[in-house]
Amino acid sequence: MSSDPLVIFTPSGKRGRFPVGTPVLTAARQLGVDLDSVCGGRGICSKCQITPSYGEFSKHGVTVAQDALSAWNKVEQRYKDKRGLIEGRRLGCQACVQGDVVIDVPPESQVHKQVVRKAASARAITMDPATRLYFVEVDQPDMHEPTGDLERLARALKAQWDVPAITADLSVMSKLQLSLRKGNWQVTVALFRAQADGPAKVLDIWPGLHEEGIFGLAIDLGSTTIAAHLCDLADGKVLASSGVMNPQIRFGEDLMSRVSYAMMNPGGDREMTTAVRTALNGLIQTLSTEVGIDPALIMETVFVCNPVMHHLLLGIDPVELGQAPFALATSEAMLLPAAQLDLSTVNERAQVYVLPCIAGHVGADAAAVALSEEPNKSEDLVLIVDVGTNAEILLGNKERVLACSSPTGPAFEGAQIRSGQRAAPGAIERIEIDAITKEPRFRVIGVDLWSDEEGFTDAVAETGITGICGSGIIEAVAEMRMAGLLDGSGLIGSAAQTGTERAIAEGRTNAYVIYDGTENGGPLITVTQGDIRAIQLAKSALYAGARLLMDEMGVERVDRVVLAGAFGAHISPKHAMVLGMIPDVPLERVFSAGNAAGTGARIALCNLAARRGIEATVRQITKVETAIEPKFQEHFVNANAIPHATDPFPELGQVVSLPVVNYNTRGEADGAGGGRRRRRG
Repeated sequence: MSSDPLVIFTPSGKRGRFPVGTPVLTAARQLGVDLDSVCGGRGICSKCQITPSYGEFSKHGVTVAQDALSAWNKVEQRYKDKRGLIEGRRLGCQACVQGDVVIDVPPESQVHKQVVRKAASARAITMDPATRLYFVEVDQPDMHEPTGDLERLARALKAQWDVPAITADLSVMSKLQLSLRKGNWQVTVALFRAQADGPAKVLDIWPGLHEEGIFGLAIDLGSTTIAAHLCDLADGKVLASSGVMNPQIRFGEDLMSRVSYAMMNPGGDREMTTAVRTALNGLIQTLSTEVGIDPALIMETVFVCNPVMHHLLLGIDPVELGQAPFALATSEAMLLPAAQLDLSTVNERAQVYVLPCIAGHVGADAAAVALSEEPNKSEDLVLIVDVGTNAEILLGNKERVLACSSPTGPAFEGAQIRSGQRAAPGAIERIEIDAITKEPRFRVIGVDLWSDEEGFTDAVAETGITGICGSGIIEAVAEMRMAGLLDGSGLIGSAAQTGTERAIAEGRTNAYVIYDGTENGGPLITVTQGDIRAIQLAKSALYAGARLLMDEMGVERVDRVVLAGAFGAHISPKHAMVLGMIPDVPLERVFSAGNAAGTGARIALCNLAARRGIEATVRQITKVETAIEPKFQEHFVNANAIPHATDPFPELGQVVSLPVVNYNTRGEADGAGGGRRRRRG
C-alpha cells in the first residue's frame, strides 16, 4: 500500500493518495473534483478556495494533523490583504499536501454550481401567522391622565385589535416615542404571538402605515443540503427559494460521522455549529438580496431538521444521540430569539420556532412531513418515505401512525459513487438503456434534450457532461437490471456475458460505460461494482426500515406510497420499485409530495394553530428504533437483492419483466430468490 498521504474531498467524497508537496488544486484535478481555477494556479483569481478540516475522522479512517497542509504563504497573505479571505480557508493552488487531509470545496469554488432541488410545492395554507402587522391610532399623552406611551399603545391594540397584552424589549422602547410622534400618533407594529389568545411581543414599530410588509423563513436544515423559502407573512406567498450545501459535510457525510467527530475532537460540536450558522446567514442574505427586501423585515424563522442537526443548530453537543438510548436534550418544540442562534441577517428581535422531534432518531423534519402529508387523517394505509442521507419513514392511517429513521448514507446524493457528483448542470440525471443493444441514452441537468437527439452536443457545450448525480445513479442501476446487465444479486456481467463492449473489466469485477469523453479531454462516466454495492446498502436500509414499520403494523402490503424530498420529484416510481427502494404497490399508487418537510415548515410558519396541532400529533406517533430491532438486519440482508431476495413484487411484475441472469462465475445462487446452481468441477 502506498505511504503517500490520503486526500479526501468533500462533498464529492472523492479520494486518492498523492506525494508530499502536491498542490491541492493538482490533486483535485487528477481526481476529477469540481474545483475552479482560471489563473493557472498563480494565486490571482482566488477561484480555488478550499477549507481543510483537522482532527480525527473515524468515518474516513484518518486523523488530520494541523500540519497536514503546507504553511500559509505570502501569496495567500497578499490575496487576503487585498480582497479578504474567510477565516480557515486556503487557496488550493498554494496549499500543498503534507499529510492525510480532509478538504471541503465550498459552493462558490465549484465550477458547476450545486442545484438544490427542494423548490417550494404549491399548497393552499390558511393564513394565521404568529407574526402579523397591526396599524393603530394611539391616544396622545395627557398630563391630567399620566400614562406611558407603551401603555397607551397596549390600550389601543386591545381596543382596536383585541390584543390582550403586549411586551417590548428596550430596543423597541428606544424607537417607540419617535415613531409615535413622527406618525402623528398612528403607527404600525409587528406583533409576535406564541399563543393565539396570549400576550404579544412587539418586534418592531414604524411611523404611520407600514406598507413594505414583513417576511418569514421556512428552513429545511438537512444533513446534505439546506433549503430555505422566503415567504410573505401577509399571504404566505413564497417569494424566493434557495439552498446551499450543508458545510458540515466536511466533518462527516452522514449523521453518525458527525457525532463521532464531536466525540473524538474536543470542541468539534462547536465547529459544526459555527459552520452551519454561518451558512444560514449567507443563505438568508442571498434570499433577501434576490427579492430586494431589507433583511430587517424578516421577523420569524421556522426550522425543521433531524435530531443531530437540531442539536448542532441549537449549539447542543449531539454525543448522546450516538449511543443508546439516543436521548434528546429536548423533544419539545422550541421558541427562542434568532439572536441566540447568531442569525445576524434577520431582524434583531426576530423569533425562531423549531418543530418538535418525535424521538432520538426521528426529528422535526419527520414531524414536518407528518404536518404536510397528514398520515394520521388517511383512510388508507400510507407509507411516506422522505429520502435523503438519513431517511425518515412514516406508516399509518387515522387509526395509528408509526415512524422510524433509516441510515441510508450519501449514495443517493451521488456521493461514494466513482463518477458521482451533487446535482449540478452537466450531471446525468435521467438514463434509459436499450434491453437489446445495451446502448444508453441520457439527459443532463440544464439540458432538455436526450443524448441521442439532434442538437444535444451543441446544447451541452457550455456545461459539459461532468458526472452522474443521485437520481441518475438510481435510474442507471435500475435500467441495468432491466437490460440484463446486472443480475439479481447486484453483479455486473462481463462483455461476453452481456453481449456489449460497454461492459469493461476492472480487476476481478466489471463496470458499465455510460459515456466516454476521454478523446476530447472529458470524463469516463461508468457505473462500477462498487457503485452498485453503495446503492444496494442505501436502498436496503431504506426498505428494511419500511418493512420494520409494516411488521409493527402487522401488514404485508401498503395501500399507497408517497415519495417525499428531492427524490420524490425526480425518481420515477418504476425505477424506485425495480431497485427495491419501496414495497410493491401498483405504480399508479406511488405519488410525489415534493419537499414535504419544507412544506410542513411553511405551514407552521403561516399558521399558528398548525404548530399546536403538530405538537399534539407527534406525541401520538409510535417510534420504531431501527438501531436496536433484531429483525432490521434480516430485512436489510434480504433487501440487498434487486429488487428483493424473498419479498414478491407482483405489481411490478405486471409492468416489468426482469431478466433471469446470473453472473456469479462460481455458480452460486442468484440472490434474488433463484435456485442454487451446482459448482462446476
